[in-house]
Amino acid sequence: MAGRRALGRRFGWLWAAYAVSSYGTGLGFGAFSVLAVVVLHSGPTQVAALSAAGRAVGAVVAVPLGPWVEFRRKRPVMVAMDLTRFAALTSVPAAFALGRLTFAQLLVVSVVVAAANIAFNAAGGAYLKALVPPEDLLVANGRFESTMWSATVVGPPLGGAAIGMFGPVTTVVADAVSYLLSALGIRAIGGTEPRPARTGAPRLRAGDLLEGWRHILTHPALRPLFLNTIVVNGLIMASEPLLAVLLLGRLGFRPWQYGLAFAAPCVGGLVGSRLARRLVARFGQHKVMLTAGVLRACWPVGLAFVRPGVPGIVLVIAVQLGLVTCIGVFNPVLATYRLDHTGPDRVARTLTAWSVSSSAAIAALTALWGLLAAVTGARTAIAIAGILLLATPLLLPRRENAPGNAKKQAATLI
Repeated sequence: MAGRRALGRRFGWLWAAYAVSSYGTGLGFGAFSVLAVVVLHSGPTQVAALSAAGRAVGAVVAVPLGPWVEFRRKRPVMVAMDLTRFAALTSVPAAFALGRLTFAQLLVVSVVVAAANIAFNAAGGAYLKALVPPEDLLVANGRFESTMWSATVVGPPLGGAAIGMFGPVTTVVADAVSYLLSALGIRAIGGTEPRPARTGAPRLRAGDLLEGWRHILTHPALRPLFLNTIVVNGLIMASEPLLAVLLLGRLGFRPWQYGLAFAAPCVGGLVGSRLARRLVARFGQHKVMLTAGVLRACWPVGLAFVRPGVPGIVLVIAVQLGLVTCIGVFNPVLATYRLDHTGPDRVARTLTAWSVSSSAAIAALTALWGLLAAVTGARTAIAIAGILLLATPLLLPRRENAPGNAKKQAATLI
């Protein structure tokens, strides 16, 4: 295989901006939960509400952002969303320093950040499609995916150490600064960007708001992938808080053991994302996506059998390693496939619709599984989620529905 594929200076700046914000997010992982518990003395119900409500309300707020992003130059939108996240997060350490931090402020900031995340990702996906040739999209998405997983490996442990040494708002400051640096990196990309059609439209039409969902739900391959993805992500994320309760509570895992059990397997995501391009070149896009999509559903049910002590830690690490490796392969291939099958005039709306639906599903299933765990117990609720995940491969498309140049694209990746 040829050496490392060069995607140009402009992609380099985009990747650098993504990397710095990803590492900032990794450092700030769980920071709001820490603040809610340690500073505001909130209970588990409030902490769960902070996570679910911020994601759900942020998704609702983001609905009109899709068409708004679609009809504007993407790079200024990305900079604006970075600065919005910087300003929102900076308000938290400012309020903390003044002794005025409240649970309501954390909730508002989480909503703003969630909505800005969706808008940024929609603009970023559309900008990437215009910036990178079609044959290099999988390479670019693979690099983004590997960066995200490496940040997940490194960020949370360093963030926990920073909180212990410098205080509970340290990682929030780091996360805020990372968005400022990201904005500067995107600004440094330079070059010109065509003005999209209807930039000067005075108002958004109802059809603009629904176009993303219309495209997804009428596309024969995107529709099953969409349904599969939101169900899989929702069930996996709904189990995470219950697993924390089981491991840290009933099974007596120490916090460092819990962190290790989830940080170490993220190496699998890095490996999977780097393998994705080679697997597609050898087996084809559809076969890789289908196989990885099936395999990722097989792992989580194993978490229902976790036991105390070292065997329990080993089991969690093994299950998470398998799951994350499959996700690391699946995600960049899915992201590339989605861009390949979406016209430039509707990318932002499609990505927004996808993100809004995923966030809403995660919030709803997290709340539902919390109620289920209250009735059946955490272990039983985790087992039910794992069993349901085993059925999700039925939602994956069985037939290849790729553009005419799919084989050519795969061949150019070698």
